[in-house]
Amino acid sequence: MAGKNKQQAIRGTSGALTKRPPVVAVLGHIDHGKSTLLDYIRKTNIVDGEAGGITQRISAYEVERTKDGKTERMTFIDTPGHEAFAGMRERGATTADVAVLVVSAEDGVKPQTLDAYREIEKAKVPFVVALNKIDKPAANVERCKVSLAEAGIYLEGYGGSVSYVPVSAKTGAGIDELLDMILLTAEIGDLKGDPSRLGEGAIIEAHRDPKKGISATLIIKDGSIGPGMFIASGSAYSPTRILENHAGKKIAEASFSSPVRVVGWNKAPQIGSRFVTFDSKRGVEEYVEEALVRERAPAGSAPTEAEAKKVIPVIIKADVTGSVEAIEHELRKIKSERVAVKVILASIGDITESDVKVAGGNKEAVILGFNVKIDSQAAAMIERLGIETATFDIIYKLAEWLEAKVAERTPKVEVEEVMGKAKILKFFSRTKDKQIIGGKVTDREIAIGHKVKIYRRETVIGDGLIRELQQAKVKTGSVAEGFEFGAMIEAKIELAPGDVIEDFTVVEK
Repeated sequence: MAGKNKQQAIRGTSGALTKRPPVVAVLGHIDHGKSTLLDYIRKTNIVDGEAGGITQRISAYEVERTKDGKTERMTFIDTPGHEAFAGMRERGATTADVAVLVVSAEDGVKPQTLDAYREIEKAKVPFVVALNKIDKPAANVERCKVSLAEAGIYLEGYGGSVSYVPVSAKTGAGIDELLDMILLTAEIGDLKGDPSRLGEGAIIEAHRDPKKGISATLIIKDGSIGPGMFIASGSAYSPTRILENHAGKKIAEASFSSPVRVVGWNKAPQIGSRFVTFDSKRGVEEYVEEALVRERAPAGSAPTEAEAKKVIPVIIKADVTGSVEAIEHELRKIKSERVAVKVILASIGDITESDVKVAGGNKEAVILGFNVKIDSQAAAMIERLGIETATFDIIYKLAEWLEAKVAERTPKVEVEEVMGKAKILKFFSRTKDKQIIGGKVTDREIAIGHKVKIYRRETVIGDGLIRELQQAKVKTGSVAEGFEFGAMIEAKIELAPGDVIEDFTVVEK
């Protein structure tokens, strides 16, 4: 436990707490203008070229607000609003000190608005509502307030205490007021930090670059990170040799509330996980060793539901860890009574030969790529082994493709389908297994050649086969509900008046 104790030590002796800039999460429906709002705030554009119009990853940006000669800093986290990113959105809210719930003044509350609101409530984060798109002809702020109240979100002046600001991410109207409201909300929270401590906080993104290796974006919630240190998250760790700020510029050190990109990880840390900092290599090695012991601990030998099904092994390769998580979230929605989708590998980077080897020649395996390429060696092995592989740039298309494969590979089973029922009214004769009876169809119809189950007092006592049918002494192929009939039934059980025969067929499904 020496590493743990070392991490908790402070580098200075003052231990003085100072005001900490707020970390702000922006949440809301996909079409309500979150990214456009952030674009205006930071005067950049990340919207153009996004596949499917969905923000595919979490990013963090520092901005400043100057008022009355005083400049204050804050960090914004852009949390994707699409349903596929529910896990990322939740951690965005948990990492944040203040949340902004963006709602269109045109459309009002949407299901994803409520999803985002629930995540904010779950994280117990104070929040401000931004009523966006007030520049639109169809915008109606008052109607939007009513829509929020109907959803249980009560704004100031509408029966509640939630602050709100009407804004236009397009024209910039109300943006300064929104920033002031965020800073006021943060001030009420009395955010403090100790810059003399070793930094700690949360991982919000990880990425593999072919040239630089694995990098991760962190939000420092307390303390500082500087040269000669080591950062760890679970069993993933990195020295602090290369630190970059939100603009991609190299920096020597960073303190609380700053987004920092750290390059040089041994493997991709899990997004949303906590990170800690050490000022010695020995400290981080002890911490990582303890994490590896926890990760290797057996999870138990109880059989799972999936073990009773046909399994489709899935290998996921994506551009960033946020995309990996979003894909896994979508794949968990694929439900089948006879097939289980099992992710056997999920990592970032292009599809390589080593990824294909994980499939082990299993013909059922599927390799899925998102915003990545397939290298030539991997492509050759995929063709040789006959492993189905597909790449996508829109996540829901990937999920739809796999869902179709699950349906295609679902094993067929024989199922009994009831076609009709009849009650036996008279017993006429029996010659060996062939019995002549009279009856009446009570449900749907019965037909020649169909098998029947024989019920006596609601209990199955045997089965048989309809050999002949007559209706009004005329041979027929079937008899409909409500009509009486005569029949020859082949059965080992002797039929009796009052018995019920259930006509069924066996079909493959």
